[in-house]
Parts: sequence; C-alpha cells; structure tokens
Amino acid sequence: MRYVMKQKVFALGDDFIIKTADGQDAFFVDGKALSIGDKLSFQDMNRNELAFIRQKLLSWGPTYEIYRNDQLQAVVKKKLITFIHCRFIVDVPGPDDLEAKGSFTDHSYEFIRHGQRVAEVSKRWFSWSDTYGVDIAEGEDDVLILASSVVIDMVCHGDQEKH
Repeated sequence: MRYVMKQKVFALGDDFIIKTADGQDAFFVDGKALSIGDKLSFQDMNRNELAFIRQKLLSWGPTYEIYRNDQLQAVVKKKLITFIHCRFIVDVPGPDDLEAKGSFTDHSYEFIRHGQRVAEVSKRWFSWSDTYGVDIAEGEDDVLILASSVVIDMVCHGDQEKH
C-alpha cells in the first residue's frame, strides 16, 4: 500500500497528515506542543488513537518508543556508530526487528527485515517540500512503519524550519 505523508506547515506541534495514494485521508499524527520531549498521537481519521509515540529522554542518541494500548510495540533508535550511512533500528518484541537505511536527509530509504525490503520511503514522487511517499509491502504493519517514518522524519529534519 502506498501512502503520502506530509508534515502540516502551520501547526503548534509536529503534525502530519497521511493519505492513501488515491488522495483519501488515512491517518493524522498529532504532535503535542509544549511537552518535555516529543510526544505524538497516531490517529485514524475519527481521532481514535492507534499508537502513541514518545521520545525517550536520557538515552544515548535519539530514541523513541511506540505504544499501542499502553503496551510497548517498538523502540526506534538511531544507530550512533555507522561507517558509511545513517541507520535506524526498529526493535520489536521477538526476532522481527526492522532496519531503516538509506539517505534520510533526502527522504530516500527502506525498511529491511531479515534481508528483505518491506517498505520504501521516497520523496522522488513529489516535488514540494515535506511531502514523501511510503510504499509498504502487503501484510506488513502499516501503522508501525508509518509511525517509525514519522520518528525518522523528526530525528533527521526536526530542527529545520517548516516550509
């Protein structure tokens, strides 16, 4: 499934709107303004919370936790020691961790599990700023991958001015 992710320009917090490839609103990410550390609510379009993203403070490097129904679903962490490219690990319970690698500043990277690509994030389909596509393989956890993409966007582009 292909999604279009766009950060909202005039918002108090880090808000994102996520649409399907055919332009239908799918998800809304509500960044909580005025909080200590980043906190975001990942919601469906009826404002039902599907996941909660929280920045973990006092950790080595950028680290975020993704919760569902008050249960820790995943920890997204930027690997600090890499030789060529920046990488993120999406640590989920069990052996099915994801690795995100590629060019994060250009919104061009992929999620890999056990050597297989399960999702691709790319800005190449879009010319306007802060908009990019997320193409997720069938059978994957769309909410987890989209929430992880939001985290990566915040870590790699959070200090930049919104356009």
